[in-house]
Amino acid sequence: MFRAAFFWFLASSVLTVAHSDCFTPAHQLTGIGVARSEITPELLNERVKLMMDSQTFSILRDPRAVMGAQRVENPKLAKAFAAAERQSGLPASLIKAIAYLESFGDPTAQSPTGPKGIMQVSGATAKAMGLRMIYATKHRTTSEKKAVKNKRGKTVIKTVKQKTTYQILVRDERLVPERAIPAAASYLARLQQNLGGLDWAIFAYHCGPGCVANMETLTESAQGMRKPITVAQMFFGASPAYNRDLYEAIQREMERDYSPTYYFRVKRAEQLLTLYREDQPTFLELASYYRYEPDPSQRAQHRLAVWLKQNDMLFQSCDDIKRDEGKRLARIFDDPAFYGFRLNTDTIGAFDVANREYYLQATPAAIGTLTYIAFETRRLFDAMKPKGEQFEPLEVTSLVRPMDSMGSAAGAAGTGPTEALAHCSGQVFDLQYDHLPAGEREALQFVLDDMGWEGYLGFVEEAPNSGSMHIGCSPSSRAFFTEVYLEALGAKKAVIDMRN
Repeated sequence: MFRAAFFWFLASSVLTVAHSDCFTPAHQLTGIGVARSEITPELLNERVKLMMDSQTFSILRDPRAVMGAQRVENPKLAKAFAAAERQSGLPASLIKAIAYLESFGDPTAQSPTGPKGIMQVSGATAKAMGLRMIYATKHRTTSEKKAVKNKRGKTVIKTVKQKTTYQILVRDERLVPERAIPAAASYLARLQQNLGGLDWAIFAYHCGPGCVANMETLTESAQGMRKPITVAQMFFGASPAYNRDLYEAIQREMERDYSPTYYFRVKRAEQLLTLYREDQPTFLELASYYRYEPDPSQRAQHRLAVWLKQNDMLFQSCDDIKRDEGKRLARIFDDPAFYGFRLNTDTIGAFDVANREYYLQATPAAIGTLTYIAFETRRLFDAMKPKGEQFEPLEVTSLVRPMDSMGSAAGAAGTGPTEALAHCSGQVFDLQYDHLPAGEREALQFVLDDMGWEGYLGFVEEAPNSGSMHIGCSPSSRAFFTEVYLEALGAKKAVIDMRN
């Protein structure tokens, strides 16, 4: 139930990489990185499905997710959503999804940035929706002791009264679901009419009409876009090497508020609420899977904190790793020119130099993930052709580690997988990227993001400004990346045989 569908193609039925200077897997993920320029309408539809599925984490990791579904589907709100559907012509399921995503159905929700209510409406947008915010004028009199001169010029202390006029909000229809829900739906319908598509209207609900009008213009002028243009075409139609103006605009909006992904989140929220209505036990099971295991009252900060469970923390000591050598763990490749990554042996195993060789291992899935990231980063970098730069192998700084090497972190073993503890699973590795050329850093980040949006990867900064990334693949993609590992292992043997 928790598995996403993964789409890949076989580049060649014959392993030809033995005649190449670097590893090129025959099994490749479709439309990732530089291959975005080759996305067909059929592949675009599949990428949209994967993108929507990956948003499950963003929604269900929140501890309010179950209560939010209960609120939105409460019969008390049914009339408001039905009225919204009648007035706007939009399906109630979509309007519910926005309410779920915006506030988890809380009519009193207030954002620190200003939006309020179940539909999270700003003051300016409320006026455009026709929602009233009624203020009353009040007066306040204050007294203050001041030193003043009297008629004789002598300084005396005198009490001075001052009257101040101010306003208070006495009625805010953003906080009245029966008013806010239909008004927001009608506003969304107007956006649809003005922007030419419901997907663009949903995008604009989060980003604003001006932002979306600019993104539409850039998408229309981008290379390879079929009309009518869609939000999906916008999001997947650009990369650092392809339609760069559009790519840079998307990056700016992502850094601001992640609004380019909002449409996909809303559509996934719509699916999840449908699941809640039709099969509540399955919805609750799914929500339980995405709950942050160490502290269910908090939301998981990243996907790895959800994917790696307590029983994944296999290696308590170096002896555990020694016993597992050649079983669940495999030796990491050490050929930077061929595989596109190098091992920093100053950091790997630095906590136990006598046994360093045992820490040059990870699960085959983790090694395959690393190998595939290096492949995609290198070919995107080559397509970008950054001036004056050469590709540098990615630097691996940590692989498997035993629990007892974590120091104070080991005491947190009972609280779940932190970034450090996750290494006890053998499923993760660390990359140091801050020394890479600027173009290569951009290529690496894009590849990580692209694979992450499709549900293949989880990654997080080791620490703020550390220049180090902690990376692991999803449980559902481990089989694929294990195949990449086996292919890479066979490719290297073929190269050695050919050279001999």
